[in-house]
Amino acid sequence: MTMSFELVTDSCCNLAEETIDRYGLHVLPLTFMADGEDTVYQSYLKGEKTDLSRFYKMMRDGKVFRTSLPNLSNTEALFRSLLDAGRDILYLGFSSGLSGTYEATELLAKQLRGEYPDRKIYTVDTLAASGGQGLLVWHACQHAEAGEGIDAVRDWVEGNKLRLAHWFTVDDLMFLWRGGRVSKTSAWAGTLLNIKPVLHVDDEGHLIPMEKVRGRKKSLTALLNHMEKTGTQPLADQMVFITHGDCLEEAQWLEQQIRERFGVRDIVVNCIDPVIGAHSGPGTMALFFLASSRN
Repeated sequence: MTMSFELVTDSCCNLAEETIDRYGLHVLPLTFMADGEDTVYQSYLKGEKTDLSRFYKMMRDGKVFRTSLPNLSNTEALFRSLLDAGRDILYLGFSSGLSGTYEATELLAKQLRGEYPDRKIYTVDTLAASGGQGLLVWHACQHAEAGEGIDAVRDWVEGNKLRLAHWFTVDDLMFLWRGGRVSKTSAWAGTLLNIKPVLHVDDEGHLIPMEKVRGRKKSLTALLNHMEKTGTQPLADQMVFITHGDCLEEAQWLEQQIRERFGVRDIVVNCIDPVIGAHSGPGTMALFFLASSRN
């Protein structure tokens, strides 16, 4: 598909390679590194697939990872190459409530607007993460494919981003504790009592615990219940994204439940990238759909 402009996002969108290729997307890779090691890895490399099973096995074995923003000089080189080719740019970025990626990219865009006054350089803070960000990018591509220009697509994303519901659960609270999302006491107590938190991303783009349930199956069912409660009707006509932290069988169970319970036909299942996975941990399950509100 050829758009009338260039759509740029970053690797926290967790989009599948075939989707990136189909729409000709440009993806800025965030980076990660293992504690005690100097090697910096990119969370997305065009045409290359990170062995995520190995990454999550390392986490299960106790390896701790640190994460960082995309390389700004590489971002600038990409933007300049597109602008020099006479192309306008729409950047849909990872939530500013979770990362400095959007802020850094917007500062660069502000500089480039002065240098390229004849080009449109738009940035949108999606206030979204993982498949939520990815699903917004997917919807933007549908609007562009229908012939809408950069202004209309930007306006649609701005007008609908707070309707992109993120509901997820984690299997091990200790990873959220390491990331500062829950207290150590809560993490230990939850682990001992088999408590599974159900969280979402709020209107400011932050991770917020919403409820606690006992047991993995109940936490997965809670995701379904939230979809039934707030999902935009008819649910059967929606595109739904599921991302997971190396727990494919459970993701497939969730997918099947959505198909049977709501009649949804279009569902994409993909693994959570290392940058988000470093904070949420193995066993994370996340569900994304359009809703009346994120709550």
